[in-house]
Amino acid sequence: MAIMTIGIDLAKSVFAVHGINEFGKPELVRPEVPRVKLMELIANVPPCLIGMEACSGAHHWAREFARFGHTVRLMAPKFVAPYRMSGKRGKNDAADAAAIAEAVTRPNMRFVPLKSIEQQSRLFVHRARQGYVEQRTALINRIRGLLSELGIVLPLKAATVRREAHKHLEDLPGWCNTVVGDALSELTHLDERIGQYDKYIAQAAAEDPQSRQLMHLSGIGPTTASAIVATVGKGHDFSCGRQFCAWLGLVPGQYSSGGKQRLGRITKAGDSYLRTLLVLGARAALATAKNKTDPVSRWAISVQERRGYWKAVVAIAAKNARMCWAMLQRGEAFKMPA
Repeated sequence: MAIMTIGIDLAKSVFAVHGINEFGKPELVRPEVPRVKLMELIANVPPCLIGMEACSGAHHWAREFARFGHTVRLMAPKFVAPYRMSGKRGKNDAADAAAIAEAVTRPNMRFVPLKSIEQQSRLFVHRARQGYVEQRTALINRIRGLLSELGIVLPLKAATVRREAHKHLEDLPGWCNTVVGDALSELTHLDERIGQYDKYIAQAAAEDPQSRQLMHLSGIGPTTASAIVATVGKGHDFSCGRQFCAWLGLVPGQYSSGGKQRLGRITKAGDSYLRTLLVLGARAALATAKNKTDPVSRWAISVQERRGYWKAVVAIAAKNARMCWAMLQRGEAFKMPA
């Protein structure tokens, strides 16, 4: 019988493959497939539906399998876990592959958008920049910790740490001067590297027409626009803007029962990097809204007056996310309402 669905448990060297036929019976079971033979195995299978967990290398394998005519779907691991049937088989690679083959056929399963090599190359820049930012934050905290051992307590603000550390540098004794001086030199190097990556992101956003359209929105700059386009493309994996917001974790959690609607806190699920960029952009948009008279700015100010600052920030971020999805879907620039 023809294989209709294949579940693949990805790994570094040895993969597990589980194929089922049109009647749901196992047709192709390979609990241990070496990495060098996986492509040959999939190439010899007629075009079918292939499911994998979204993990390291998943997008690469998805692009390779699609070249043979297969339909590839990626899923978050937490959505696959309920199909593992641990009471029957336990946790192993073969059981994971069977669970993936089962989960990918579910009609209400949510899938991860597949990324092209160009999208991943742009995300490389974002991930590298974010890594340098984290290194810089850790280095600033290290400088504060070292100086506090000498009785010099500095506030959290990065600019103040730089200024005060340089001011006290000459007064530090012995090797303390050398260590803190080297740390400040490394901090300057990280600042330069982050500034260079900011230019890379701005250049990528300027060259992409979709990113240029998104940057017409208040609170959406080159970094946010290029990150959204590189992550979701044209947003075809989402049926509406609210679903995109839910994927980003910008909607309240729902705990409804007995016909009574109960909304909790913001879920903070999904891509934390995109959510952070949208929230930071919303803060900037809210700060400048008081000087504007357009409908969106007036709405933002009214939300802040009614619900408070942070709820207004999250509402603006969610609104921007929905408008970004609509612009990507329709291929149109933002039109300010009358």
